[in-house]
Amino acid sequence: MLRLSVLKALPFLLLALLAAAPVAAAQGQQTYSSSELVDTGHKFFGEMSGGLAAAIERAAANYGQPNGYILGQEGSGAFLGGLRYGEGTLYTRNAGTARVYWQGPTFGLDVGGDGARTMILVYNLPSMQSIYQRFGGVNGSAYLVGGFGITALRQGDITLVPVRTGVGARLGVNVGYLKFTPQATWNPF
Repeated sequence: MLRLSVLKALPFLLLALLAAAPVAAAQGQQTYSSSELVDTGHKFFGEMSGGLAAAIERAAANYGQPNGYILGQEGSGAFLGGLRYGEGTLYTRNAGTARVYWQGPTFGLDVGGDGARTMILVYNLPSMQSIYQRFGGVNGSAYLVGGFGITALRQGDITLVPVRTGVGARLGVNVGYLKFTPQATWNPF
């Protein structure tokens, strides 16, 4: 008797599974593809985006597909020691969006200043709150008038890859960190 009930319910179970498959596939998409990032970057950076596709492909080859990205702008200046301040919006596949601010000191053989539009690729972000910490790394710049750069910052398993295009004059190599906060602050430490 139980076997007959199960056999009668089988078509309904199969129909329910088939209906749920597209929803599960859509929910399974947790990362951004390289082509999605390139399209977003071209819209964001505009005419300055000549090397964007190559930069994103290089980041994808090294780190895989990000599960988030930040679009924003920043300014920095240095004479041996320097400061960087920025603001933007964090976009994720599964946790929505959040306004973020970043600031941080740099130390090294570095002189100049710049203003940049920035796309930060975010890898292995487990939650929105995990972005609010310090990420350290090494950065090098060499440009006059305008330029395009990519670097990597890391904290634990989370990797951030800032892709910058901007104007200014900058020459040097430095080590530093970016501290991400939910509100703007002048304190880079």
